[in-house]
Amino acid sequence: MSLKPIVRPLLIAAAIFVSPLAAADDDDHDEDFLKVTVTNLTRGQTFTPILVVAHNPRARLFQAGAKASDELAILAEDGNVAPLAAALKQLKAVKGVADSGGLLGPGETTTIEVPAHGARRVSLAAMLIPTNDAFVSLNSVRAPKHGSITYTALAYDAGSEPNDEDCANIPGPVCGGVGESSDAGGEGYVHVHAGIHGIGSLDPAERDWRNPVARITVRRVDD
Repeated sequence: MSLKPIVRPLLIAAAIFVSPLAAADDDDHDEDFLKVTVTNLTRGQTFTPILVVAHNPRARLFQAGAKASDELAILAEDGNVAPLAAALKQLKAVKGVADSGGLLGPGETTTIEVPAHGARRVSLAAMLIPTNDAFVSLNSVRAPKHGSITYTALAYDAGSEPNDEDCANIPGPVCGGVGESSDAGGEGYVHVHAGIHGIGSLDPAERDWRNPVARITVRRVDD
């Protein structure tokens, strides 16, 4: 399946990393929101729609060194944020979910606003295209109580698909190939991505990167 469009509805199976206490988290506050500004620092990679989540500490998108959830794997392989967004919205620890709704090319910047309700953490994720299953992410970092904080973000490998760099297995405007590939194998755990090596269709001179891949500023705004 290719991106038609990049975000499309799929059936949801919630498998997000969250403690059993997350359902009891009732830290609602007066209305406020986070303005999350993302700049793509790569030379030859585009970010798919960027999912942004305001939440409290008991929820996170993934655990490095552990298997990616099915929803995160779909985002990393296909750029589809809908399943992960839907699963996160079921968690009491999650206060707001939003996405950028479009592609972010090299050197470009976009801002996403997400309801915060006093949330103390923020996370985000977006696929890098063209790759097999690379994604940029902030994973449960501190959200400012006032003012702003700037972070740099790494590219991770979901470990859910082999990095064959074959355009037939990579969605998006460059390759136009298949997106998610269930049971395709892979490393089996989330880890820092090693970049593009030129073993398939992709030229590392155009598509490789060195971490970090994004600059992200998070600003809290009271309504």
